[in-house]
Amino acid sequence: MRGDGDILLLSTYELGHAPHGLTLPRAFLERSGFRPACIDLAVEPLDAARVRAARLVLLSVPMHTALRLGLEAAARVRALNPGAVIGFHGLYAPLHAELLVEAGAAAVLGGECEEAIVDLARAVERGEDLAPFVWRGGAAARIERLAYPVPSRAGLPSPARYARLAAPDGDERLAGYVEATRGCKHLCRHCPIPAVYRGRFVAVPAEIVLADVAQQVAAGARHVTFGDPDFLNGPTHALRVARALHARFPDVGFDFTAKVEHLVGQPDVVAELGGLGAVFVTSAVESLSDRVLEKLAKGHTRADALRAFDVCAAAGLPLRPSLLPFTPWSTLQDLVDLVDVLEARGLLGHVDPVQLSIRLLVPPGSLLEHDPDIAFEGLDRAALTWRWRHPDPRMDALQPRIAAEVEAGAARGEPPLETIARVRSLVLAAAGLPHEHVRVLAPDQRRVPRLTESWFC
Repeated sequence: MRGDGDILLLSTYELGHAPHGLTLPRAFLERSGFRPACIDLAVEPLDAARVRAARLVLLSVPMHTALRLGLEAAARVRALNPGAVIGFHGLYAPLHAELLVEAGAAAVLGGECEEAIVDLARAVERGEDLAPFVWRGGAAARIERLAYPVPSRAGLPSPARYARLAAPDGDERLAGYVEATRGCKHLCRHCPIPAVYRGRFVAVPAEIVLADVAQQVAAGARHVTFGDPDFLNGPTHALRVARALHARFPDVGFDFTAKVEHLVGQPDVVAELGGLGAVFVTSAVESLSDRVLEKLAKGHTRADALRAFDVCAAAGLPLRPSLLPFTPWSTLQDLVDLVDVLEARGLLGHVDPVQLSIRLLVPPGSLLEHDPDIAFEGLDRAALTWRWRHPDPRMDALQPRIAAEVEAGAARGEPPLETIARVRSLVLAAAGLPHEHVRVLAPDQRRVPRLTESWFC
């Protein structure tokens, strides 16, 4: 197990970012004397020779899309190398442990699992029983601060292969990716993180984060995404990291994700982050319906969400919302109101079109799994979610039409606002409202920084 490539780490998709799910486990393994090979299937082909040479193949599945692609990749691995031990790790792995075991996984790890990955490699090396390495649900996840090494990026694809920052001046800048914290102290009911982390988060030492930034800057990155589920879970730590980043790399900007309640409750922190080089902030606004926000336990109200846009604007930070327009509690009028408010406030340019198409996912282990108000129709094993039916058939008919419009617009490479204009027409038509004339934002309202790959799940 100590030879080059005896362990193969595979990533399938990480939102267009460089794969943290490879670089961190690789660093833990290398520190313990292993020499794993890595392939990022988002930008590289599956190397059959590497697969056949591996004794242990580990697939990183930090998100829903990654898991769906990971299952396909695992089947290809099994066909190429029937004798390899296959394991899955990442946020979505323990939520689907039973399915993954049925698919041939000998190990399923999640949470702060990098030390467990090292233990797994040793167990495979010694021919030991691997049953302890199947963690089902969040109960078995280890949520504790590890002795983090600097993520290992040598030999991986360059930042030029991944999403870039599209700046307001029309320039595109290579973007890196780091994490200053992992997990989340909040319990939003629709989020998969609470099912594993159970309201806990851990901070990565600032010096490790900065060292990771440094190696990506050396490779050409001029922007960094902080991929923390919530950068402001620990505001003191966030400011410490951001100040150090700005002091060392004053020309490198960054973006981060934070909850609405943190943005509204910590305007001074938001303002300082803007002064330290933050370019935009992502926040899970999800809805402008107080009923929906309450059902999701978001911790904020409609008024809070609108205030968050103002707080960020005052700091010179556009807020790019993630949205969840299609839930069992959302009405068609909620969707009309959402697009109307965003248009009236000049915020449509802040929205990635895909956000107007998102339908609630309820994976096994979700805090919504047993909600009596949801009309569940059974577990869709292929889609990795519980199927549910909306009480208003118009909503179930509208969502796939919007999704198709968004996909077609992306395939054409059209400006996001053109796609949003058509989506808005679909929404108004579904509600029986006039929709012939769609006002398009003025050019100065379109210049909102964004990443070239939309935030998605």
